[in-house]
Amino acid sequence: MSETYLANRVRGPFNATAFWLLDGVLDRTMRARKRRIFDGLPAEVVELGPGVGANLRYLSVNTKLIAVEPNPAMHARLSKRAHQAGIQLDLRGVVGEKLDLPDASADAVISSLVLCTVQDPERVVAEVLRVLRPGGRYAFLEHVIAPEGSRLRQIQHLVRRPWAWSFEGCSCERDLAAVIERAGFGELQIERYRLRSPFLPINTQIAGVAVKAT
Repeated sequence: MSETYLANRVRGPFNATAFWLLDGVLDRTMRARKRRIFDGLPAEVVELGPGVGANLRYLSVNTKLIAVEPNPAMHARLSKRAHQAGIQLDLRGVVGEKLDLPDASADAVISSLVLCTVQDPERVVAEVLRVLRPGGRYAFLEHVIAPEGSRLRQIQHLVRRPWAWSFEGCSCERDLAAVIERAGFGELQIERYRLRSPFLPINTQIAGVAVKAT
């Protein structure tokens, strides 16, 4: 497993532009659940894969955001948007499998539509658990594999290769609920649901909050 991000001259800028243009559409489909799981975040937050800043709108002004974003094509838009939102940005160009943060140093970690793209989601979630303080929380919204035999599952399997290439290795076929359930959090709440959106491969999702045992 690589512990560095291999930038692609085409895919990286494409993703940065695509998520910038689709920001409003994507946010409308997930807004209610993001408001719930991101409610009451502390003054300092770690975010895995913030991209161009889709979740900045859910942070309070003057929040310090430690942004773990390995794709350099995202950095300019993320920095500009954080400045406009009054967010103190600490940008880290590392991968989620090896966070450059001390043990038990964070009260909150967040992610949305990120664990689908990493090489080793189990290791990323283990890193989240490592850097959280006892009682700290991990708030997540991720898309997951559809039920076996469903039409949506067939679509996910059919498009898996071009989808993965286009979207930073994004897999439509991961059971990320099981990954988080096995990680060893003290408390865990997960909602499983299906969106009604034109983005069919990502319409089966989970959202929830995991708390590190005290």
